[in-house]
Amino acid sequence: MARRVALVALLALLLVPVARADGDPASDYLLTQKTFVPPDLGISKSDQHRLEQTVSLAHARGFPIRVAVVGSTYDLGSVGSLMNKPKEYARFLGQELRLVYHGRLLIVMPNGFGTSTNGKATPADQAVVDKLPAPGKNGGDLVQGAIDGVHALAKAHGVTVPVVAATGGSSHTGVWLLGGLALLAILVAVGAGFVISRRRR
Repeated sequence: MARRVALVALLALLLVPVARADGDPASDYLLTQKTFVPPDLGISKSDQHRLEQTVSLAHARGFPIRVAVVGSTYDLGSVGSLMNKPKEYARFLGQELRLVYHGRLLIVMPNGFGTSTNGKATPADQAVVDKLPAPGKNGGDLVQGAIDGVHALAKAHGVTVPVVAATGGSSHTGVWLLGGLALLAILVAVGAGFVISRRRR
């Protein structure tokens, strides 16, 4: 009996990632998180931090909002047909989250923005973000579009959200820095070995 229970539990663990991969990724993340940014966009840590902090500051100032950035059909899982349909996806995602979250949503896609509250269209909010330029396909521009969208919506509701400054280099910069330090350590080790061998001679 114990072995059977363990087997069922193992199968459940194996099936969860499959279900998530086939479903709607943002609806999983936004159940507990305030932002969804797909890992395949290549967003710098600085840009991701700015978005997360902007949304957190909006919450702290009485303007709760959750944001989903979508760069490709892959980021939508099984609802890829809603790619470049941010308004429709905003309503769809809002309905997916209704059991847990009933507040405002902002969707950012390369061709524009979508808004909803509790799974319903919000014409006034939509009119605000429709004035913003389409972000385009670049990951950094999509995140900046999300930040601009949060600021614009908050301002329209009488809330001022502070601008979050960039924190520095991207994740790629960090990789190059680590590589440089490793190379420097190797050169120092080689140099030290050369000096020791000369002294022995």
